[in-house]
Amino acid sequence: MKNNIKGILISLLLFSSLSAMGQSYMASPRVRESMSYNSNALNLYTSKIKQALYFIYNGYVDSVKLDELAQTAVTKMIQELDPHSTYISAKEIKEMEEPLLGKFEGIGVEYAIIADTLTIQSVILGGPSDKVGLKAGDKINRVNGEVISGADLTATKAIKYLRGPKGSKVSIGYIRRGEPEREVVITRDVISTNTVDCAYQISDGILYTRISRFGAQTYQELMSAVYRFQGQNELKGLILDLRGNGGGYLSAAQKIVNEFLNRGELILYIEGRSIKRVNDIADGTGRLKNINVAVLIDEGSASASEIVAGAIQDWDRGVIIGRRSFGKGLVQQQYPLADGSAIRVTIARYHTPSGRVIQSPYSKGNSTEYYQNVMRRYLSDERFNKDSIKVNDSLKFKTLRLKRDVYGGGGIIPDIFIPLDTSYYSNSYIKSVNSGNLSEFVGIWADNHREEYTKKYGTFAGDSYTKGLVFDKFCNDFVVTKEYLDSFLQYCSTKDNKYTQEDLEKSKDVIISNLKGLIIRNLYGLDYYLRYINKTDKEVLTAVEELTK
Repeated sequence: MKNNIKGILISLLLFSSLSAMGQSYMASPRVRESMSYNSNALNLYTSKIKQALYFIYNGYVDSVKLDELAQTAVTKMIQELDPHSTYISAKEIKEMEEPLLGKFEGIGVEYAIIADTLTIQSVILGGPSDKVGLKAGDKINRVNGEVISGADLTATKAIKYLRGPKGSKVSIGYIRRGEPEREVVITRDVISTNTVDCAYQISDGILYTRISRFGAQTYQELMSAVYRFQGQNELKGLILDLRGNGGGYLSAAQKIVNEFLNRGELILYIEGRSIKRVNDIADGTGRLKNINVAVLIDEGSASASEIVAGAIQDWDRGVIIGRRSFGKGLVQQQYPLADGSAIRVTIARYHTPSGRVIQSPYSKGNSTEYYQNVMRRYLSDERFNKDSIKVNDSLKFKTLRLKRDVYGGGGIIPDIFIPLDTSYYSNSYIKSVNSGNLSEFVGIWADNHREEYTKKYGTFAGDSYTKGLVFDKFCNDFVVTKEYLDSFLQYCSTKDNKYTQEDLEKSKDVIISNLKGLIIRNLYGLDYYLRYINKTDKEVLTAVEELTK
């Protein structure tokens, strides 16, 4: 997708983001009941660990902290297993679960750090900040009297300042362009977050949906979008965009697949050393059994995303488009520990309906090698050529209706392969994206021109029809001027990112596209940014073409 900066971010930052692939499946009670252990052996080795801790704590030459010793012991044990079993501290548990639960407690704004200042990008309608009159473009410079702007302001610190328990109060000092500094007291509340980032009619009768992760409310969010669409249109086809979706709750993926399959058809099954085979079968109540579907995947699609893609592919129920997925086919169960921390332990492997295990190979106790192998796979030619994907003939399976060849052993291979387009990459452009120079500059430009643009093109107040008119007017009329482009290039020069003439010629079109797209992102939100980039996204356009046939 030529003008989508996500491709570059995935390409260059994949290794640092692979931890997202560790999002776990939570095993059902039926699975947990089937697990057993040898109590005598367990008691023996538990005593051994307790004795070791006792002797070290009481006899070691220097003082030691018992909590740190225990944490080190647990962490080391977990590391000797597989790459997706993990230890989670008490502090980390809430942070990891919030995105999947679909809510958090805070003041209800989306923000960005622009020029060392926390700048509001959008305000959640009806949320705490909306109630006190905060608006997009406002700059928060004080929290409870403390000045927070400056070079040391980070996203982690911003979350600490803005989030807090429901009912707690926080004093916010902010600056609005052309007005004196103001201060308001905001009462924090529960803020709902969506996992379906975008849902709209992309072509006649075709609904496009983008699912960023599989959370507790994902199924309800998706079906609500379907019902809204069917209330106004005849639904002929559905696009599920799962690119970059690292997984989440198994139950959400199961419910979504159930919508497409007939009664008695297998969604998946899981099996492990201590778990007898557990089948998940479609119950026949799905309302999308006769709707054509296209699923978009890439190297960032993992676990729950692969469950959906694998089931759709195995039953020849739709078309899979994109590039080979990550390859995470392990099921984790989370177990709480006494101090509020937890461990997530792999308890089984999941199998697609045809019997495939799509987990990428790994050696126990060597997660570094595992992720290096994934990176080597990604950096190979398979991003550009489907024939470069290495398959194992011993792991060949047949789809259940059309008897097509599909493979296990490492991710889902799409039915229609779309190579990664790097034709516009230049060193300067890559640096602009990965350093944040591009997004930061557009944030500043949008803030400086916010009133001008909203006055000229309109705001997004009103119903979806009105919003659509504003978006169409902006897309049709807005032009990246020479002043806008030159200002960006000058800004990069001040950040030690000067464009050569060769780099500019190579990347100019995509720079212009993103200067426009990120303005939409800043002014009108992620939903309409996705609608903009989808206009030239090859995977999306291919899905529309396939569903239109």
